[in-house]
Amino acid sequence: MTATITDFAALTGTYAIDPAHTRFGFVARHAMVTKVRGSFNEFEGTTTVDGADLSKSSVSITLKTASIDTRNAQRDGHLLSNDFLDVANHPEITFVSTSIAHQGGDDFEVSGNLTIKGVTKSITFPLEFTGSATDPFGNHRVGLEGAMSINRSDFGVNFNAALETGGVLVSEKVTIECEISAIKSA
Repeated sequence: MTATITDFAALTGTYAIDPAHTRFGFVARHAMVTKVRGSFNEFEGTTTVDGADLSKSSVSITLKTASIDTRNAQRDGHLLSNDFLDVANHPEITFVSTSIAHQGGDDFEVSGNLTIKGVTKSITFPLEFTGSATDPFGNHRVGLEGAMSINRSDFGVNFNAALETGGVLVSEKVTIECEISAIKSA
């Protein structure tokens, strides 16, 4: 049975992010002409929903930086270096919520602290509730998805190279994307 977004009480509980049905990714413009997409293949996270008072709800997510995957080993190696994520000194990217607000309909805003390469900034991430259902194995699932842009240099990710035709090799703007499936704990 699918719960409606107005049925917050039915959603109350603690959920673990299902890595087999979740994607945390990013998009950055390359050489000013195309986009490169990537994702993190190892992560964990929990969400606690308080249906009576959404302000008491929370989200915590940890991405393993060494699991970055842009479908190009040479590029992935460069992204893991100090030029970008410095995986040797910063093995994780984390997000810990400070507030969750219902914006109406299926829309929410999750504010919190995003830490990349040892730099923590407060962000507000828009999320759309995409549904709630019991799967064939009896697990109660919820779905969420969203995207937002950050400036990577705000997090100390400053590498770039000038192009002969003008512009730079990698855009400062990076779009963070997520499609989340989370399973309610028994």
